[in-house]
Amino acid sequence: MSGMLDSGDTLTTGTGETLLVDRLLGSGGQGEVYRVTLPDGSAKALKWYYPESATPQQRQVVEDLVARDFDDERFLWPTAFVDAAPDRFGYLMDVRPDRFRGLPELFRRTVTTTFRELLTACLYTVEAYQALHSRGIAYRDISWGNIFFDPATGDVLVCDNDNAVVEGDRSGISGTMGFMAPELVRGDPGAMPGTQSDLHSLSVLLFMFLVNHHPFKGARELAIRCLDEHAERRLYGRDPLFVFDPDDADNRPDPVEHTTVRALWPLVPVSLQRLFTQNFTKGLREPSARVRESQWRDALRAARDAVVECPNCGRQNMTEPGAATPGTCWKDGTPLVLPPRLVVTTPPPRTERHIMLGRAARIHRHHLTAEPTRHDYSDGSLVAELVEHPQKPGRYGLANRSAEVWTGTRSDGTSQRIGPGQTVPLRSGLALELADGARAEVRAR
Repeated sequence: MSGMLDSGDTLTTGTGETLLVDRLLGSGGQGEVYRVTLPDGSAKALKWYYPESATPQQRQVVEDLVARDFDDERFLWPTAFVDAAPDRFGYLMDVRPDRFRGLPELFRRTVTTTFRELLTACLYTVEAYQALHSRGIAYRDISWGNIFFDPATGDVLVCDNDNAVVEGDRSGISGTMGFMAPELVRGDPGAMPGTQSDLHSLSVLLFMFLVNHHPFKGARELAIRCLDEHAERRLYGRDPLFVFDPDDADNRPDPVEHTTVRALWPLVPVSLQRLFTQNFTKGLREPSARVRESQWRDALRAARDAVVECPNCGRQNMTEPGAATPGTCWKDGTPLVLPPRLVVTTPPPRTERHIMLGRAARIHRHHLTAEPTRHDYSDGSLVAELVEHPQKPGRYGLANRSAEVWTGTRSDGTSQRIGPGQTVPLRSGLALELADGARAEVRAR
């Protein structure tokens, strides 16, 4: 093992536990990560800082993060401080499960996923950072290198949390070039990393999730002969220009070099395109105009609920929520057909949720709440799902997967009770009384 630590080395945490170094897992800009074994035989990951990064300032940041005891499974949070000398230290965190993959694998197409799971990952990412911000903590280094996602579920995991600090704290780094807010790249007077600059970084990350490309890398970047620090500061700070800026086409993606972003951008629902455009035009000049987490959350949820499958090839397509014409399939050009939709009305403050009832449609607990604290698309939050009749192919019903009894009212006025595990035939006009005062109605397109 070639690293700062050797296999078999022992270290001690701030609480007196002895760690046994197993092997090197990887390295980054600030240090190396090792797999270590605790006295009870369990495994943890240890981040060990390079000497030039092991500053008194960084030491204080890590000690403060450990003391904060932030308990959220979406973050590999520092759980214990490990100290060998004033300039030799690190921290423990949980080991990243193998199911979580990095964005570079998505860009290289070495992992397969779907639009639903990508939108889920984007939504979960927004809510993860929103949870941090709600506690008065700025992450300050949101980038594609610090987020991992499960292609099968959309679950996300935020790593490298040792740069997060209390809002207003000037210690630590300002971010990763390419994700930093323009005012930080330029070094504007009074500009400092915080939740406002995090909103810019978050938008860049979401753009890369959905179109696999940086929002400022177009014709201008191709014209740069040497992409050194001076050129990067111009590209991201002094003269940033969105590749799809509606008023300036000077930085459009190249037809040969940028085929992926040119192909994927038209597939993004217009409601999301508008938010990206707002952030990468007005938001570049006015930090207060940047899209808030709540705006991203609502738009991403609506977009996920509006995904439909192609009637010919079965591929998932993103459609604009509420649109009357869904367009054509991105894969084979077949005209898309809008399925019936379930319109859920939440208890006060009343809000409508429109869920397309195509194949694999599922309704979750958060659909029944006007302001959910967190979205959850796992089986544990399932309320209802679309199922096909076992003896009559092509006939569908809505299965009650909750623990509550529903009351259903047909279009002719007759009613029925739908208990847990029972299914009600899917017919236009069907009205349902669900849990906690939520109501739903099946509408034909």
